[in-house]
Amino acid sequence: MLVIFAGLPGTGKSSIARELARQLDAVYLRIDSIEQAILSSPAGAGTLDDTGYRVANAVAEDNLRLGRIVIADSVNPIRISRDAWLEVARRANATPVEIEVTCSDREQHRHRVETRVADIAGARLPTWQEVASREYDAWDREHIVIDTAGQSVSESVQQLREALRVAPRP
Repeated sequence: MLVIFAGLPGTGKSSIARELARQLDAVYLRIDSIEQAILSSPAGAGTLDDTGYRVANAVAEDNLRLGRIVIADSVNPIRISRDAWLEVARRANATPVEIEVTCSDREQHRHRVETRVADIAGARLPTWQEVASREYDAWDREHIVIDTAGQSVSESVQQLREALRVAPRP
């Protein structure tokens, strides 16, 4: 299974994805970590474009072919990035599950963005203005939505695990 996370920064998606990966003993792929490693390397000068996503797609496919559950953690803001994950699952003959993490309480979301601390060395966190104005395509297909407003990480993971039990299988 390929569990594909999406959502704006500060919604709680990385905390949920990381905990779900721990509970499922799954491979955890975080685009932010991959991109920061690339930027920190001698070859990392310049723009990343879709490099982090391409690396994660390849590593995900390798692990899916080994029969592992893979958790993909990224903003995944546009349809083309979401479709690329589905193509990875198709090529690896794995079940894709798309999850959008939101925070419907705008003030709580803003507070999270403005008070969080980077957990990746050298990473610069986006400002609230950058998050609020970020390109983020609306979803046009079935997916699981987890709203973290007023909900703990463990409550969100429990809600997600229940939804995964009934997630449609292709």
